[in-house]
Formats: sequence, structure tokens, C-alpha cells
Amino acid sequence: QVQLVESGGGLVQPGGSLRLSCTTSGFTLDYYAIGWFRQAPGKEREFVAAISPNGGWTIYADSVKGRFTISRDNAKNTVYLQMNSMKIEDTAVYYCAARTSVPSSETYAYGYWGQGTQVTVSS
Repeated sequence: QVQLVESGGGLVQPGGSLRLSCTTSGFTLDYYAIGWFRQAPGKEREFVAAISPNGGWTIYADSVKGRFTISRDNAKNTVYLQMNSMKIEDTAVYYCAARTSVPSSETYAYGYWGQGTQVTVSS
């Protein structure tokens, strides 16, 4: 069955870096756009970044532009989110999600979701 598993979360100090991974199985990743979303306590789930099936098109939320980079290695069935210059407000559970065709910033556009990984930015 379709599975997306996030990993790489943890505790990091402000200004630090983390790299999240989204490892997929049960479908051919080459045909799917992947999005990263996050949800902080008491807040709605929000868009972070997304990447097209071949990696040639990426989109970012304004809040992470210039700090986060999304990339993918279809041969490894994995999508990455490199997070640099992290801020306290980046603290959230981070989710990856899959959809066919073009990347989207809308949560409703994604049909497959992972369980999430906790990222905490604190001194």
C-alpha cells in the first residue's frame, strides 16, 4: 500500500539546520509531486514547500523562502527538506504528502500523507 514516512526531526537551536526525509513506498514516485506541510500546536496545517515529479519546479511559502530547500531523489524514493537558519516559529510537526501532476500549496490537493515528524527549535 502507499506509504510516506518522515524522518530527521528533532531539537535544534535557533539558527541551526535540519534535513527532513520523506521515504515513499507502494507507488512510483516519478509520477508524483510531493509537498511538505507543518502544523504547530493550536494552528492550522500550513504549506511549506512542494516539488514537481521531475524536480524541475519548486514552490515555497514566503515564511521559508531562502531558508528551506526541497529536493528529491526518485531512485531512492525519497524527498528531502533542508532547513537552514531555523527560527523558533518553525517549531511544528512536519508532514509530507503526495499527489499526481503538478505541485500544489493546498492541503486538500494531496491524497496521501505521512504520519509526521516533530521539529522543535529552542535554545
